[in-house]
Amino acid sequence: MAIRRCKISEGERTLPVALKRLSFLLLVPERVLMGGMERIFQGPAYVVKDNIDTDQIIPAAHLMLVPTIPEEYEKLGSFALSGLPEREYPVRFVEPGKTKTQFPILIAGKNFGCGSSREHAPIALGAAGCKVVVAAGYARIFFRNCIATGALYPCESCQRLCDILRTGQWVEVNLDTGILRCGDHTYPLRPLGDLAPVIEAGGIFAYARKNGLIPERQQT
Repeated sequence: MAIRRCKISEGERTLPVALKRLSFLLLVPERVLMGGMERIFQGPAYVVKDNIDTDQIIPAAHLMLVPTIPEEYEKLGSFALSGLPEREYPVRFVEPGKTKTQFPILIAGKNFGCGSSREHAPIALGAAGCKVVVAAGYARIFFRNCIATGALYPCESCQRLCDILRTGQWVEVNLDTGILRCGDHTYPLRPLGDLAPVIEAGGIFAYARKNGLIPERQQT
């Protein structure tokens, strides 16, 4: 079955449009670990190619894990990108026996997150300690799920960085300047617009509560 690649439109980077189009994700849990998120990220990058689908990001066997339960959220992170073929990716995103990755920045090609609409995909990456994905292009539903869950920042590169960078190279992503830096080289990123504050708040529903768009949760 052919997978159609969807480019994220400028309209989808504006909050009113995003709120409307994310309204169907009513059962998506808010990010377990709340609080302000950073704006500058540094560390070794993990590089993947085109068409990495949600089965490779988090295999279906692990979808029974409940992200709102802290122990299961942590376990979910241990399986992030475990569906990648070892022959092509001998360096694992999360080492066996670990729950956290050493790679806070993920570099990808086009159509990242294609396949099913499972919101576990961005949540698993975030649970593993990934802070930002920089891809040449996203499957639209994965991009929306990143915003809805507040799990990580889905940045889009203006160049195919997956053909330029290698796994393990030290990079810096600055969301304020919209620049990815690797050594003496800098690469521009497309702005997230006013979707970034939604991620910083912890997801679409946390943002809506924070800004009085929906009622606060009742304490039980």
